[in-house]
Amino acid sequence: MPRQIRVVIAAEHPLYRDGVARALSDADGIEIVAKVGGIREAEAAVVEMRPAIILLDISPPGGGVQAARRILAAKSDVCVAMLTISERDDDVKAALDAGVCAYILKGIGGAELVQVVRDLADGGLYVTPALAARMLRSKPLRGGAGSDGSAIQDLTKREEDILRMLALGLSNREIGARVGLQEKTVKYYMTTVLQKLSVRNRVEAALVAQEAWGCEVSQNAVRAPARCSA
Repeated sequence: MPRQIRVVIAAEHPLYRDGVARALSDADGIEIVAKVGGIREAEAAVVEMRPAIILLDISPPGGGVQAARRILAAKSDVCVAMLTISERDDDVKAALDAGVCAYILKGIGGAELVQVVRDLADGGLYVTPALAARMLRSKPLRGGAGSDGSAIQDLTKREEDILRMLALGLSNREIGARVGLQEKTVKYYMTTVLQKLSVRNRVEAALVAQEAWGCEVSQNAVRAPARCSA
């Protein structure tokens, strides 16, 4: 029996919450383990239900970004995905700074959301295409990486190969299969890459790679840039 991707949905409005739940629960391999409306309930559900992913609204009472930080500090192996209507740059930056694995706008279709959840469960990442393109233009998230590619030059050959595959949208599992490493070893390399690039998460690392190597953001998402050499 294939593994079930355990998901918590935290959104203030019941109708929207139920609609997201229906879209995901109709898909094979996804189990909705909790639907909650508030931040405290969301944090409790992560502890009690141990989901792989929590879809968290950025704007409910109590603050979605602050909740994401607390959740990740307490349980770093959960994927916190923001599901929101906000396209504000400061909201996107705050969410990425908190360490979220995805920033998804609420206009996403049900089928695409299912695919995003599956990709995230495999260690992927997602930023809505328009927001990713805007981040690339403004370059506000590089931290110490710089725009000259100097930090990338400090990567080992193995680390560079892993970063290139990350920029292509591959999950940790897919990267491991390509290079003959266990998934936990890929995670170790990924942590080292993030530290060397002085970025805060996989999304920013992918953006740095795209800028340095001339990759284009695809029409689908950061998780699948159109042209990168691997």
